[in-house]
Amino acid sequence: MKKLHDIMREGFLFAVRKDATVAEAARTMTERNVGIVVVLENDRLIGVFSERDAVRRVIDKGLDPAATVVGDVMTTELMVADEDDDYQVAMRTMDRAHIRHLPIVRKKQIISMLSIRDLLRVDMQRMDEELRFLSEYLYTVPPEVTRRGRK
Repeated sequence: MKKLHDIMREGFLFAVRKDATVAEAARTMTERNVGIVVVLENDRLIGVFSERDAVRRVIDKGLDPAATVVGDVMTTELMVADEDDDYQVAMRTMDRAHIRHLPIVRKKQIISMLSIRDLLRVDMQRMDEELRFLSEYLYTVPPEVTRRGRK
């Protein structure tokens, strides 16, 4: 099975300060085409801010994105995975926690971020390979059957 370090892009992280405004965080996400940014304090992960946080904790509450700081509305109860974890375990973790992004750590240091889409892509490739193998197994006539049929 594939491990997370086989899938992730090391350093694929976009960070904001906890005193950044939600508008600044949203601009970073837009510029980088990502749905989440990490919030670091002295290189230590203290939270994440996602599109979902923006909708539920800012817009739905009627807060001004230009005046609201990320530290007040970020997600702080975090699920993380080790880079050596199996990708299917990570998928189950994300499903159970109802999250779409998973910070990846090495020795308690954040090194990357994976989305459920990244993991689903790997799982679809695995299923395609399995289907191809099963199809070949079912529809390939073994050489000994072919030889016996010719006699």
